[in-house]
Amino acid sequence: MSKGRTTLEVGSDGVAIITIINPPVNSLSIDVLYSLKENYEQALNRNDVKAIVVTGAKGKFSGGFDISAFGDVQGGKREQPKVGYISIEVITDTLEGAKKPSVAAIDGLALGGGLEVAMACHARISTKGAQLGLPELQLGVIPGFGGTQRLPRLVGLTKALEMMLLSKPIKAEEANALGLVDALVPQNELVSTARRWALDIYECRRPWVRSLYRTDKLEPLGEAREILKFARAQAKKQAANLNHPLVCIDAIEEGIVNGPRTGLWKEANAFQELLFSDTCKSLVHVFFSQRATSKVPGVTDLGLVPRKVQKVAIIGGGLMGSGIATALILSNYPVILKEVNEKFLQAGIERITANLKSRVKKGKMTEEKFERTLSLLTGVLDYEKFKEVDLVIEAVIENVSLKQQIFSELEKYCGPHCVLATNTSTIDLNLIGDKTKSKDRIIGAHFFSPAHIMPLLEIVRTDKTSPQTIVDLLEVGKNIKKTAIVVGNCTGFAVNRMFFPYSQSALLLVDRGMDVYRIDRACTKFGMPMGPFRLADLVGFGVAVATGMQYLEHFPERTYKSMLVPLMLEDKRTGEASKIGFYKYDNKRKASPDAEITKYIQKSREIAGFTPDPALLKLGDKDIVEMVFFPVVNEACRVLAEGIAVKSSDLDIASIFGMGFPPYRGGVMFWADMFGTKYIHSKLEQWTKQYGDFFKPCAYLAERAARGISLSAPINDAKARL
Repeated sequence: MSKGRTTLEVGSDGVAIITIINPPVNSLSIDVLYSLKENYEQALNRNDVKAIVVTGAKGKFSGGFDISAFGDVQGGKREQPKVGYISIEVITDTLEGAKKPSVAAIDGLALGGGLEVAMACHARISTKGAQLGLPELQLGVIPGFGGTQRLPRLVGLTKALEMMLLSKPIKAEEANALGLVDALVPQNELVSTARRWALDIYECRRPWVRSLYRTDKLEPLGEAREILKFARAQAKKQAANLNHPLVCIDAIEEGIVNGPRTGLWKEANAFQELLFSDTCKSLVHVFFSQRATSKVPGVTDLGLVPRKVQKVAIIGGGLMGSGIATALILSNYPVILKEVNEKFLQAGIERITANLKSRVKKGKMTEEKFERTLSLLTGVLDYEKFKEVDLVIEAVIENVSLKQQIFSELEKYCGPHCVLATNTSTIDLNLIGDKTKSKDRIIGAHFFSPAHIMPLLEIVRTDKTSPQTIVDLLEVGKNIKKTAIVVGNCTGFAVNRMFFPYSQSALLLVDRGMDVYRIDRACTKFGMPMGPFRLADLVGFGVAVATGMQYLEHFPERTYKSMLVPLMLEDKRTGEASKIGFYKYDNKRKASPDAEITKYIQKSREIAGFTPDPALLKLGDKDIVEMVFFPVVNEACRVLAEGIAVKSSDLDIASIFGMGFPPYRGGVMFWADMFGTKYIHSKLEQWTKQYGDFFKPCAYLAERAARGISLSAPINDAKARL
């Protein structure tokens, strides 16, 4: 079956309109590209065609190359065109090199390959508000249809580098000012203007410009090399583990130094190599996994329509409650914020105001929008207005009896349709809803702090939560621009439970002789935003001990009991908030190592009865990362085996958006599959013999290793789910 096509229609004016059709964003599948070439050649061979206009169907030019084709080519399911065929034979020689002029009529978006096709046309007309950009680096590749050569020649080197290296699209208005777009017109005049423009080129009333050979926007060679040198330094600094940004800069430089045709070949060969890299495979996996989180078997396949949530109530205006309220009003949801007294209510409103003011200060929001957004917030001290709401999110302190009391009250004041959600991160939802009758509408809405910034939302269902309630909350999550994953009810849910071994394995290694800062450095070098000890400081030791007790209570056989944090707490070391924890902090919250922690480590080792293990002290960064993260993989396997998560790719997204696992490694399960289950299982078995049951591989992992099955392969039989 072909995927997408183009159509050719010739008007009485002699202009051929070639339309890209591949819903929803007119992506450039291989079939579309072949069809584009065929229709182009047909237009060039017809005597009644003077000029060509390329456009996209239904208000979108093209969202770029069809990403699903990446996976097909990587997996050997589809043969790809030979290197350089699309970029050089189709885009450059057939489109740009044509003996008849062409104009791109851009509406909606022209991204990636879509913009590269447009740049090969001899002029570009766009509607206002359209988005143009080359975001390929987000997928671990570089522009592959000539973008590295044409964009610098159209907008200048500095702007082109910014657009490519940061995957930063621009609006049509800016594109017009830069010269990337030649004119802006209303949507209803787009194609007619493009037709006239194409005829004007044909009749020599407008210049016939081949972007590839323009030089007027390029800096002199010496200056260009300095700009590229600076870009390389920035790329190494900001993305130390990534090679493809540097490859992109190399391709740009090749064209500037040795000519654009040479640059095209450099780009084409580099694209081919990067397409099969682990980084590209990982980022393509993340792209599709993120979109798959909204598909929940037995929930989203029942044909249920989300009920309209017109007003939301938040109970508790603390850090979490105010963050959730901010996220909601930013997406135009009217919010009622309830607190227990006027003082707490004002504090909550002030936090929300500060969150919005921060956006104004950064230029992300106008004063007018600020006022309008804040007007969506209403503060209350009772439940009187709760009859108006369709969703309540409770965000008070982690106290079971308090939450039970609140949910009993909610049942009295809220309508029978109202979804009753809790933001708890540790308490069993069945306990919270124990005193309520309508357990089918009780659900977890676990946001991550700060709630208006962190992109993940864990939707926690109990055995009694109705599919309709889940569908309703999924829709709200989408509307407030969160990536939502649906998980089951257990201690820590998916993210926190999966990652509790992250800090525990690090504590075990320190008790056995390893340096705190060495572990943190290995983890940040691997790509984590911070190592386990810096993270413990950020979260605060009080929270760390409280959650540690939860895991000790529920998973005693595999919880490592280190005394290091409690010993530090005794001396009022509580983490970043007190300016001293594993690190010491200056007034700007900058962390630096603290030699004082040695005495606490010594005491912790004495209590545990351990002496430093010489073998551990010789470990390299790769070994440290494995010892820290393989227990995380092991716990993630349990989360899957128990049905807490629907699929392994949901855990990949949870690890990236919830804990900052590097996306270019594909998520914790995808990364683990690169090692293979046999390798991980053998390592955990080895460490279990050396260091105890904390490392003991679970039955799910053991069975997969024995059968040689990947962690991401679906569970097809009951035996696998042990």
